[in-house]
Formats: sequence, structure tokens, C-alpha cells
Amino acid sequence: MPTKKKARTGTKKDFGAMTVKQVMQKQVQSAHLRTKGDVIASLMIEGFGAVPVVDAKDKLLGIVSEHDLLGALDDGHKLGAVAASDIMTFNPYSIHPEAMLTTLVHVFRASDLIRVPVVDAKDKLVGIIARRDVLRAYLAAGRA
Repeated sequence: MPTKKKARTGTKKDFGAMTVKQVMQKQVQSAHLRTKGDVIASLMIEGFGAVPVVDAKDKLLGIVSEHDLLGALDDGHKLGAVAASDIMTFNPYSIHPEAMLTTLVHVFRASDLIRVPVVDAKDKLVGIIARRDVLRAYLAAGRA
């Protein structure tokens, strides 16, 4: 009697079909234009190495990176004396939740970006995704 092949029933997803939404961090610490550099540095210590800057409606305005804070220090500023608006990168690269992870891989490879804010169609901050999140998803998909 011939044996039947068992259907694969694993929970692993195909990396090539995964979207940013499936992998992004949904809880993002953000700052506002007037948030002081020392507060932003504290947020980084507890979270990510970059903090998105948003308005009162969570619309993405910019991002402050560790590099930006170090630059302020190197320029002789005290972090408590500079605001996000003084040191942030305005209009940073962002991505939509529906974007494919494979697209983001190309973006990360072609840039110096380490993490990217995720925004909805109205530029409202809905998450953040880092290089390591993409690599973690790849490994979880069993593509190693």
C-alpha cells in the first residue's frame, strides 16, 4: 500500500511573502519637537537607537539617532539644552506596513539606515522596524 505524504503544517511563514506589519515593533517611544536631548537619550537607553519625532497627532516629522546626539555632544552642547528640533533629521525615510520585507532588505542594503519608522497612509507613526527585526524574521521563517 503506498504511503501518503503528510502535509506540512508548520507555523513558519515564507519570508519572501512577509510584510513589514508582520515584523515591526508596534510600541514605539517617540518624542516631540521640544523634547530635550537628555530625555531622548534616556528613551534610547530603554528602547531603540533612534527615536521618531511626531506632532500632537503622531504624524512623523523627523527622527533623532544616537549619531545626532553624539554630534550635539561633539559640538559642545549639553543634551539638556538642545531640543529634538535642533538635532533631528527632518522628513526621514519611512515605510508603510504593507511593504514587503524583501523591499526593506534592499533599502537597508543601499543605505546607512539601521531602523525605519513605519507610517500609515496619513504619515501617522504606527511602528518601527530595524535590521535585526528583518534578520530575526528570516531565521524564524527557516530560511537559514
